[in-house]
Amino acid sequence: MRERRGLENLLESFLFGARWLVAPFYVGLVLALVILLGSFGFELYQGVVVHFSLDPETVILLVLSLIDLSLAANLIIIVVFSGYENFVSKIDTHDNTDRPSWMGTLDFSGLKMKLIGSIVAISVISLLRAFMELAKSGGELDSPKLTWLIALHLTFLASGVFFALMDWIGSKTEENNKKHHLKPEV
Repeated sequence: MRERRGLENLLESFLFGARWLVAPFYVGLVLALVILLGSFGFELYQGVVVHFSLDPETVILLVLSLIDLSLAANLIIIVVFSGYENFVSKIDTHDNTDRPSWMGTLDFSGLKMKLIGSIVAISVISLLRAFMELAKSGGELDSPKLTWLIALHLTFLASGVFFALMDWIGSKTEENNKKHHLKPEV
């Protein structure tokens, strides 16, 4: 019996320590953030220095591209911080006043909702950019491309609604279970 408990403790320690295998993924995402920053800088340089234009459509397209990259960067930060804190270890910021208020409070369900919300926002910006380019060129309509963009956006949107609905149903079920399992006060 005693040997089994020791083996069980060893196995549980091994499994618990395995969470650190996820940490390199978050480091990789931080490196992807650096690459995204380079892309942001290049896009800004191209728009302001190389293709400088005060044409409203061109400026709007540049701004939409920069917003798109910014949303992707925010998405990476959300995944890195909340993923690391939920699955690896708590981040000790030494009570830094700049610590985001959602850090340490965003659970897996909240992370899913933030992810799908960001994906929908990125999708709608890509769709808007495609329509702006169409209006700017004043010409050919790439029907299959626009159809795919709209279909993907609607798919992301529907996924977000279904995720929210599943979380709402789950929270109501949890509330109901807690309500029925409470012992009456004496």
